[in-house]
Amino acid sequence: MARSSRLTTMIVVLIPVAVGINYAGKFFAEALKLPLWLDSIGTVLAAMLAGPVVGGLSGAINNIIYGLTAGPISFIYALTSIGIGVAAGLLYKAKMFENAFRAFLSGLIIAVVATVISVPLNVIFWEGQTGNVWGDALFAFLRSKNVGVWLASFFDELVVDLVDKVLTVFIAYGIFKALPKSLVYSFRQEQ
Repeated sequence: MARSSRLTTMIVVLIPVAVGINYAGKFFAEALKLPLWLDSIGTVLAAMLAGPVVGGLSGAINNIIYGLTAGPISFIYALTSIGIGVAAGLLYKAKMFENAFRAFLSGLIIAVVATVISVPLNVIFWEGQTGNVWGDALFAFLRSKNVGVWLASFFDELVVDLVDKVLTVFIAYGIFKALPKSLVYSFRQEQ
């Protein structure tokens, strides 16, 4: 019984911390008008510590809170955040965060996952665009060359997600490596 309640307590504490990290990253990126989102650092960290379900849940809750407080556009991308959390948790379980090179590969894989989930949302809600300066410039260029909306939207999203998710993973990886081993171990022991 103590084991179950400890895990529950740890997760109950971890999720708002992860959401806070996500929220701060997104707010910071928007305030500085960075061509990145930086809204998944906490999601990836939570997934590394407590698994794919907690990672996905942290991401979804962040999108809901951000949607209620700062920008309703964020709601629909909860699906993307769930995908990021699940992918990060599965990659962690597959030992893809054992070193910096594997973390880099994980960032690339997570970028592809985020892109695949986001492109249909972008096409349905925003005519294929992301609302990101880098991506939308590429989208406009590709559309001017008669590239289809879906393919242009894919590259629009991918060009941003590659940089954003690799950076996100490296930040989460750095935080994870800096955490006390006893904290990391307590999450591992409970899984």
